[in-house]
Amino acid sequence: MGLHRRILCLLTALAMIGLPFPSACADGAIQTVRILLQSLGLTDRCDLYLAGPYTAECEGTEVYLPYGTHAVVQLREGTLFLHVDGIALRAGSRVILKQNASGSYGGGVRFIEGGSLYPGDLSLTVRDGAIRPVLTIPVEDYLLGVVPYEMADSFPLEALKAQAVCARTYALSKRGANGDHDMTDTTKDQVFRGINTANSRTAAAISQTAGIVAMYNGSFAVCYYSASNGGRTDLPQNVWGGSGSPGCYSIKDDPYDLANPESPVKRVRLRQDGTTLPAALLSLLTSQMSGEMGRRGFLTGEGHLRVDMLTSVALSGGNQRFPATAVSFTFWWSGHKADDPGLFVPAPETATVTLSLQPDAVRALGLSIAGLGNEIISVVPEEGGWVIESRRYGHGVGMSQRGAQYLADQRGATFDQILNFYFPGIQLMVGGTQRAALPTARAALAETPAPAATATPRPTMMPVTSTVPPGGWMASVEGIAEDSTVNLRAEPNSAAAILMRLYPHQRLIVLEVCDDPLWAHVRTDSMEGYVMVSFLAPVQ
Repeated sequence: MGLHRRILCLLTALAMIGLPFPSACADGAIQTVRILLQSLGLTDRCDLYLAGPYTAECEGTEVYLPYGTHAVVQLREGTLFLHVDGIALRAGSRVILKQNASGSYGGGVRFIEGGSLYPGDLSLTVRDGAIRPVLTIPVEDYLLGVVPYEMADSFPLEALKAQAVCARTYALSKRGANGDHDMTDTTKDQVFRGINTANSRTAAAISQTAGIVAMYNGSFAVCYYSASNGGRTDLPQNVWGGSGSPGCYSIKDDPYDLANPESPVKRVRLRQDGTTLPAALLSLLTSQMSGEMGRRGFLTGEGHLRVDMLTSVALSGGNQRFPATAVSFTFWWSGHKADDPGLFVPAPETATVTLSLQPDAVRALGLSIAGLGNEIISVVPEEGGWVIESRRYGHGVGMSQRGAQYLADQRGATFDQILNFYFPGIQLMVGGTQRAALPTARAALAETPAPAATATPRPTMMPVTSTVPPGGWMASVEGIAEDSTVNLRAEPNSAAAILMRLYPHQRLIVLEVCDDPLWAHVRTDSMEGYVMVSFLAPVQ
């Protein structure tokens, strides 16, 4: 069945069986989420590069900011100031940037020139002596900045669609969770890094599952996910505490994560002759053997135990969460006697030492993966020794991203089949997360920015009469508002000195595209420098 037909059938089926919309979406209202942009690390300055028109609200004053504006918000002595086009406006304790309609849906804010796009409304306040940015963004746009950073854009489309449903459901379940924001842009919730249009596969996955969420017993199913569960899923209360979890979570084997060769795994090989025994493990065995060594008249402490031959490496213990919780080493050994501390004397019998896997043995063997102390350990005999393997990257609750990858790529599973394996009992429903219509700036604001700046005559365009060299081409500055400019810089990066500002339709000879393909080396009859390729259009 073709991809588009499968999606159509799923949505048709949902409609035919009369599934209710999620309660939060029942009225078809537009869904937005508020994201605290912690990863920006703002202190006393916030640069704003506008890829669409905005209206800034500052202590009752409204300022229209057209496309292409570079505005700066600074914090001085507890007060915010908005700087734009040479004007400094006292903004007080808050600056709110409201996105305006721009002919077609799009636009947003960039926090570095040429960086990722952050669409929506932006609130800048002061908290703990620093600028606090909170972005209010439509859920479907939010997902464009989440899914490719939680699951690589190169993953199979069906796996990305499962990830999109998980991320959408999680986002909607968190609305209203925290005062002035719903989520952060960090791994505390979901990583959000703005929109990069290069992530086309991710965009398709989000579009083809638009509005679909997972429900359980009438509520949003908080769809947790991690990179790899190591071959067994876990329960939320085992990781984060609490008294229980919804029935869509369980502890069960995950053969798909286990079979995926890209699932993270660490290995250590222990030879039977003891020559590959890690120093940290020998130190741990020495500590555990001190009583036995003392009883047999051997010196105790570091350097006085030698493992001559391993005869057994075996796992033991185990509970619902982990197949094993301890590992036992049986070995022939030698030690130093007090009367001749330079000579290792063989012991008459083997010794067996049992170590707790977490954290003792895992650390001693160097098998920690994510540092969470929840790795799943296995022992595989091989000729001349044993291989000890460690698996699981992340908390292991809910969907394994590596398992989803394997299911989609090797088993041909659809996104709903993937979700039902990891969250049995959920229902997929269609919620109203479509985008809202953007407001249009008031005519008076759009005509003249307020407060008004002193008009500056536009300079005459620089002449370009030189012959285009081989490999070069003629271009003009496009894609910006008529009253905006593009920076011509001394070097191909946004931190380089600005040589001058180029106005719309300025013609340029493009000498070459730089090693960084975002930049081009350009010249006119009177000036030479670097400009971003995205602002250049070929001239026929």
